[in-house]
Amino acid sequence: MHYIFKGTGNASAKTLLLLHGTGGNEHDLVPLAKNFGDDINILSLRGNVNENGMPRFFKRLGMGIFDEKDLEFRTHEMVHFLKEIAEKEGFDSTKIIALGYSNGANIAGATLMLHPDFLAGAILYRPMQPFRKMENVKSKSHTPLFFSSGKNDPTVKVESTNEYLEILNNNNLDVTFHEINTGHNLTQEDVELSVNWFKNNF
Repeated sequence: MHYIFKGTGNASAKTLLLLHGTGGNEHDLVPLAKNFGDDINILSLRGNVNENGMPRFFKRLGMGIFDEKDLEFRTHEMVHFLKEIAEKEGFDSTKIIALGYSNGANIAGATLMLHPDFLAGAILYRPMQPFRKMENVKSKSHTPLFFSSGKNDPTVKVESTNEYLEILNNNNLDVTFHEINTGHNLTQEDVELSVNWFKNNF
C-alpha cells in the first residue's frame, strides 16, 4: 500500500493512522493530523481499490452497498500491512489510533469487528455499519471510540447510525457519539471535538 510515515523518533509513541474517504489519497488528512499534537507518529495510507479513478479501501456494489467479501479481505490485508510497517518504521503496533473519514471510517470500523483490540482507539467521521450482519466480538480492552455523524447527511440514515451505535456499545467499545449539524462533509467542529476526545483518552 502507498503510505506516508512521519515518525517522532520515539519508539513508544502512539501512531495516528489516517484513512481517507472515497477519491482521496494518503496526503488528504495529513494537515488535519497536526491538531493532535507533535508527540505522535503519523501514518497515512492510500486505499488499494480503484473505483473509476478514485482510490478506496474496499469495493462497493453501489452507493451505500458494500462488497462485504472484499471488505473482509481488505481489512485483513490492511492489518497485516500495518504489522509489517510497524517493524519497518519502528513504531509500536499496539498503540495505533485510527482516524478515518467516510470510506476510511468504514474500514476502521471493520477492523474493530474483525480484529478486536488491535486498534488502541479509533476516530470515525461519517461512518456506516461495515457489515450487514455484525458478529458479537466483545472488546476486552473497552477500546475508546469517537463517532461523529452529520444530522443532514444524505448518505447515512439516522436509523442505521443508531443501530450501528447500539452494536458498538454492545461489543464493549467505549463510544463517544456526536451528531453534527451538517451533511456528509467534515467540519471544524468534528476536528475540535475529536481532538478533545483524543486528549482525554490518550
